[in-house]
Amino acid sequence: MKHGLWAWASMAGAALLASLPALAQGIYTCTDAKGRKHTSDRPILECLDREQRVLNKDGSVRTVLPPSLTADERAELEARERRANLERLAQQDAIRRDRLLLMRYPNEAEHRKAREAALEDVYAAIRNSEKRIAELEAERKPLLAEAEFYKGKALPTKLKQSLEFVDVAVQAHKTLIANQQAELQRINYLFDQELDRLRRLWAGAAPGSLPLADALPRRDASGASGARAQ
Repeated sequence: MKHGLWAWASMAGAALLASLPALAQGIYTCTDAKGRKHTSDRPILECLDREQRVLNKDGSVRTVLPPSLTADERAELEARERRANLERLAQQDAIRRDRLLLMRYPNEAEHRKAREAALEDVYAAIRNSEKRIAELEAERKPLLAEAEFYKGKALPTKLKQSLEFVDVAVQAHKTLIANQQAELQRINYLFDQELDRLRRLWAGAAPGSLPLADALPRRDASGASGARAQ
């Protein structure tokens, strides 16, 4: 890939190189912008923006090859190389992800099993909150009955605090349930996106050949997370 990127840059010095046929058997040497020394039997791509010495076999200087690229051209070349490297790494990562996906889910049954396991964790959290709400409502009844004796009067501090605690706890669990219901939708959406990709891979699409979905929140091993209420 690097050779392809440098191809267009080498064209910038093609005319110059063509005019120097006598240098074909020379030894090219230079120090690039990063301070690295290079030696080659042909013009050195890393030094197209600077002079290159051409040596005879005995080490004596035959001639000096002038720069083939301007500073701006060199900067543009390096930027293109960086972009190409990022694209190459992204492609390698996509291939790795798809291969891992196929190893984890060799068929749709395995993927469905994983979805059900992730959803069950969330359903369990919802059931726990619903159970706790029922317990809190049961705790509220005697408190409300006791409060009947204080109609038109200020409630004792302890009774008032107990009722407030129940109200706050019930509301917290209702919020948790709403969050978990949203989590169910998120997990199903992620599994749907994953299943669509898997079906194309199972059908023969090469790993890394499919476009990546827009940035999506990742699901953890359980498929759910969240704070717990008392």
